[in-house]
Amino acid sequence: MVPMSTFSKHLFAGLLLLCLAACAGTEPPAATREDRFTIAVIPDTQNYVDYRLQRDQGFVLDGKELLIAQMQDIAARDDVVFVAAVGDVWQHSSLAVDPAHAARGKGAIDTPLQAGLAPTPFTKSVEIPGAIEAYRILAASGKPFGVAPGNHDYDAFWSVAGFPARSDIPEEERDPRRGDIGVIHVGGLDNFRSVFGDDGEFFRGQPWYVDSFRGGANAAQVFEAGGYRFLHITLEMSPGNPVLHWAESVIRAHPGYPTIITTHDYLNARGERRGVPIIDLALGDPDHHNNAEALWRKLVSAYDQIFMVLCGHHHGQSLRVDDNRYGNPVYQVLADFQGRGQSAIDAGAPDRGWGLGDGWYRLMHFDLAADTPTITVETWSSHYRRLSGDTTDYASWYKAYEQPDMTDAEFHAADAFTLELEGFRERFKPAAK
Repeated sequence: MVPMSTFSKHLFAGLLLLCLAACAGTEPPAATREDRFTIAVIPDTQNYVDYRLQRDQGFVLDGKELLIAQMQDIAARDDVVFVAAVGDVWQHSSLAVDPAHAARGKGAIDTPLQAGLAPTPFTKSVEIPGAIEAYRILAASGKPFGVAPGNHDYDAFWSVAGFPARSDIPEEERDPRRGDIGVIHVGGLDNFRSVFGDDGEFFRGQPWYVDSFRGGANAAQVFEAGGYRFLHITLEMSPGNPVLHWAESVIRAHPGYPTIITTHDYLNARGERRGVPIIDLALGDPDHHNNAEALWRKLVSAYDQIFMVLCGHHHGQSLRVDDNRYGNPVYQVLADFQGRGQSAIDAGAPDRGWGLGDGWYRLMHFDLAADTPTITVETWSSHYRRLSGDTTDYASWYKAYEQPDMTDAEFHAADAFTLELEGFRERFKPAAK
């Protein structure tokens, strides 16, 4: 199936949704029936806790306060039954190269990239504590949630040997998106496990936290809503075959559960399952990582229970729907708003040099009572207290950076659309009472 990166199939439905939302008011309505419920999706949050984007470092506002407000907003929503976070929780690494990669000879080389990758003590003293403070708000609400690690959540990231900066073209013509100035690799998840490990404060003893691999670097959660029991699996970035084998075992242990996969790097902003060469883990270490197309082939399309994939990493948004091996649709959704910096402009920043996220996150409203079950996707800002469709300057603020080839109408529709879950009832049976 051709990827729906332009959202042509959903443009009319998205614009209609915007009109309905505007008529109903700015606050999305709470669910009123058991067969209607919402999943919240938290995009990349690393800029909120970046130690450089706080007032004590001379920035115009405290980025962390936007993350705190976002978590408070989600925690207060009675209709939200589950929360998925796509990774990049904090910004910086704490090691130059992790021991496991160093032992395999995957050390760092000197490239223009290396200067910007230096680890900092602020990772552990500012950024990780800021993330913990925010997630404690979500945890206190009692809502089940899962967090997939992103590349910034690894202990180390560096310019990997074997991919030097290109010397055959002038420096000013080198494009980092092509890997012209080197390729980044990552390693070590001790920092991530210290916060989101299977024996940590957020997940230890939780009945909905049902399995994990590598100490919680990959994890599985279950939740019940709309008469169904759902399975949610978080996977580390570009997961290797042992991770996929574990995920297969979890799916087999929960037969018939509609399953959502959340992983960091999967779709780009054009709706392609393609990584950016500057940080393509499968390119830098193919024996230990699968790229997105391999993940689709080996896991997502091979198990009919998987009906949705959520991801971040690539700035912007996209949607892709493909039939799996069984002829059933899989809805693959990217949302990453980390480059949005209007909140900093409002606070007095001189330019758009720093993105924060502006409080935007996704609300996926399930209606399993409809003749054809649907998911209505809305994009809401906890900072501006508005839906994307109610924000007059939405396209002028963000489109040029995220989707310059879209019209304003297409850009609005990309952040507010409805998915029809064709065949959902035939594919999945309600949970036994």
